[in-house]
Amino acid sequence: MSGSETDSSGQPPRDERVESGIPRLDFILKGGFKQGGIYALMGPPGSGKTILVNQLCFNHIDKSEGRCVYMTLLIESHAKMLRHLASLRFFQLEHIPDKLYYISGYKVVRDQGFGGLLELIRGTLRERKATVFVIDGMESAEQFAPTAQAYGEFVHSLQALASLLGCTTFLVSNVRERTHTENALVDGVVELSDRLIGPRAVRELTVHKFRGSDYLRGRHEVEISSDGISIHPRTEVQFAHPGPSARESRPRMAFGLPRFDEMLGGGLLSGSTTALVGSPGTGKTLLGLSFLVEGARRGQRGMYFGFYEPPPRLIEKAEAVGIPLERYVQDGSIALEWQPPLEHLMDSLAEQMLEKIRAAPEREHRRLFVDGAEGFRAAAVYPERVPIFLSALTNQLRSLNITTVITDELELFQSELVLPTPELANVAESVVLLRYVELRSQIYRLLSVMKMRESRYDSSLREVHITPSGIDVADSFQSAEAILSGRGRVREARVATTDGKAPKKGSAPLKPAGKKRARPSRRGR
Repeated sequence: MSGSETDSSGQPPRDERVESGIPRLDFILKGGFKQGGIYALMGPPGSGKTILVNQLCFNHIDKSEGRCVYMTLLIESHAKMLRHLASLRFFQLEHIPDKLYYISGYKVVRDQGFGGLLELIRGTLRERKATVFVIDGMESAEQFAPTAQAYGEFVHSLQALASLLGCTTFLVSNVRERTHTENALVDGVVELSDRLIGPRAVRELTVHKFRGSDYLRGRHEVEISSDGISIHPRTEVQFAHPGPSARESRPRMAFGLPRFDEMLGGGLLSGSTTALVGSPGTGKTLLGLSFLVEGARRGQRGMYFGFYEPPPRLIEKAEAVGIPLERYVQDGSIALEWQPPLEHLMDSLAEQMLEKIRAAPEREHRRLFVDGAEGFRAAAVYPERVPIFLSALTNQLRSLNITTVITDELELFQSELVLPTPELANVAESVVLLRYVELRSQIYRLLSVMKMRESRYDSSLREVHITPSGIDVADSFQSAEAILSGRGRVREARVATTDGKAPKKGSAPLKPAGKKRARPSRRGR
């Protein structure tokens, strides 16, 4: 039945889909593979082709109570392949051979050609009442074809058979040219790749063709673990159309630090994103933890998502400066999600974070502290993706009404303020700068609010003290000058003399602002 035909009720036929059950692959395909369609799956050795189609078969049996036939045209024995698959969690030996039937077609195509192979396929699919059919090793079949036309006719016959039986078919082969005859005849072409990008080995999935349906174009990260294959769509494509941001009630989300909260007009607006930018040791992590603890104290759920310090050390660090983090972690108000310093995939990290947020019990206002943006940057295979990735991620968090604080690290000392992730400052509503300043051979911590959309704020410089009693933000830092260069200087007063000349350097230091200067002494006149 063609796409323009109607059924007996006069309605167009339903678009029946066969879901793969592979994490996020069906999302990329906007619902899964079309029932009765024929699809080419190609990729180099080691890219995950065999795992993908076997995982699809087991998922199809579990979810749809379907029946699968897996035919190999390769010399590798089924026993060897099954031994490799047995270590993966989706593998279920009890489904073999009743619901998942493995059969070799190598000898038949070698001795009887395509005519004999088609008869074997037709008889097996009908006998087994198969709903999914896999042919693994199509490059071997092509080697036995006398001409390219003969091979094309064989693929066309497979397509007609699959449509007649309503059996969704997958043709698995090594990488070929996209203009290959097989790819022109099938309903869809999916490619798995395995490449070295710098020192990293990166697996990706690309859908080149998918008839009769929209799909997510471009490359998507592939991860193989003991669970099998997982696909990670690009975050900027996956969340290209986030839901509307919260606009009803947007209360202030305080840090629990009175003077700092005053600078922010009472706190951050609910559902906004704030960048905490600063050098190592300036207090970014402690400030972010203070934000979570203050939320928990107010009954708001929070989550820490970080890359550097494991939870026990994080709790110890917070408790040492008077931040009662452990109490709220134990009662479930704050979740600590630590990503060990391993080789991560950027989109996978974003998915983990969002899935944890969605899995948590709903509360009206929630807080997130990401420590820090450089963890995502280090995981990016393509650095040019980082700006649009951060934009998509922060937009998605806004649509979930998550108030987010994310840190980014500056160099320890630098003559100019150069943001390592300038795009973060663009997508964040607020930017808070934490820096060191050297004055009279002493190092001071300074804090300032550089930007805050939709709100008034105090842009003055404040000194920050971190003590066992907690974080203290001072009223001001009067003596700092040229602070953006990282160097503080004490201003010198210019006092007129009787001869009209400027005083000597250091003759009269500037008094603190707001205090009346003392008159010069008249004694001795």
